[in-house]
Amino acid sequence: MKSFKKLPSWEYILILILRTVGNFLILTSVFFIAKTFYQPIAEEVKYYVENRAQKKYVVASPEEAPVIRREFSGQAPKGALAKALQIKPVEVIVPNDPEYSIVIPKIAANAKVISGVDASNEDEYLASLQQGVAHADGTAFPGEGGHIFMFAHSTDYIWNVGTYNAVFYLLYKLEVGDEVNLFYKGQRFVYIVTATQIVDPTEVDYLTRKTQNEFLTLQTCWPPGTTFKRLLVFAEPKVF
Repeated sequence: MKSFKKLPSWEYILILILRTVGNFLILTSVFFIAKTFYQPIAEEVKYYVENRAQKKYVVASPEEAPVIRREFSGQAPKGALAKALQIKPVEVIVPNDPEYSIVIPKIAANAKVISGVDASNEDEYLASLQQGVAHADGTAFPGEGGHIFMFAHSTDYIWNVGTYNAVFYLLYKLEVGDEVNLFYKGQRFVYIVTATQIVDPTEVDYLTRKTQNEFLTLQTCWPPGTTFKRLLVFAEPKVF
């Protein structure tokens, strides 16, 4: 077998170039895979650990938060995992923006809502999704008695998934009976999940649904880290 030192200079240079290109392609592939799936995996791990540690999230307005925090401040972590990782048994979630935010305690989701987003204008909604959750233009606002449509974690290309807001990565964890909170103009609106559905990206008729009763639709890409399908979560106002 010839050693590289005994190869003609042009053969040596060719092998060096091919090896460099090969290594570059491998590293590039690893980078894009990590960029695409890092956030979904990180969210999954966080959810799993906190679920095993039986951590609970309590939603509160900015005015209520100090009182609720004092109420739970003396509680120590329960269980070996919670103690080892110093995981608080209860954490209070205050909306990022009391003027318009969405808070989902089961998955620790807390994000500002960007209203009036044109769901058919890619440039507009992608810009909005870098800031928070998009509220589709033309759909109702909380308390108006109509259809409220919100979406997050959309992307133009699969390798750009990690660029956009990760607040809905765990949306598929929601089940019938789970709670979704909307804070709008300083007022809290609570909705209860009634159903979920997976649809093709071309199915957009649910966006224009008309109703005389208030209900909320949340949309994200499915499976997490891809753009193949759309996951829909439907919720109705909680009856107190």
